[in-house]
Amino acid sequence: MEERLQKLLSAAGVCSRRAAETYIQSGRVTVNGEIALLGGRADPSRDEILVDGKPLRQRAEPVYLLLNKPRGYVTTLSDERGRQTVADLTADCGARVFPAGRLDLDSEGLLVMTNDGELMQHLLHPRGEIEKTYRVSVRGPVIGAAQRLAAVRELEGETIRPAQVLLVQGTAQAAELEITIHEGKNRQIRRMCAACDLTVKRLRRVREHSLELGDLPCGKWRRLTQEEIAALKNA
Repeated sequence: MEERLQKLLSAAGVCSRRAAETYIQSGRVTVNGEIALLGGRADPSRDEILVDGKPLRQRAEPVYLLLNKPRGYVTTLSDERGRQTVADLTADCGARVFPAGRLDLDSEGLLVMTNDGELMQHLLHPRGEIEKTYRVSVRGPVIGAAQRLAAVRELEGETIRPAQVLLVQGTAQAAELEITIHEGKNRQIRRMCAACDLTVKRLRRVREHSLELGDLPCGKWRRLTQEEIAALKNA
């Protein structure tokens, strides 16, 4: 059955769909000896699909991991600046898996890693509105901070949906907040805190949809259960 080349490359564990577009545009993919075009389709049972001159592997066995990302690791498979990546932490899982989401260098916590391109698209696409919850330690004018953060509707001219914010514990100058968002715009929580004159000291994702970070040690990963996988796919 013919499928889009981006989907085939992603399903085979070569790269994400977004990266596959770059592969194709760079002329790294051929179909039956012809340089592939973006949007092209092929049938792996009939067509010869090469990536960098090598045959496309058969569809990879799906692997689903939950990683507790530490600070200091970038959410990518390689880094031109030589920084540690989340791929280093999952190198022993037996498959090439990709991050289904983002956590910036200084953020930590729950990150789904998989070679299932369909699930990655589902979790990353804005229309999915996958709920994510973070524990955030802040300093600054913390009195009324939860209410101020929940009232933020715009960041640098960009409209955002309201977040749910709860005060977990706090003093006069520091607090731990639980913030739940639905969009996941770039550095959204840090930008929200900055807009409320709060300095983020620690930011940790503890939940994504039905997945809980729980007591998984920092830097470690575990495989998702069949029930967890099914819940994510139905999110």
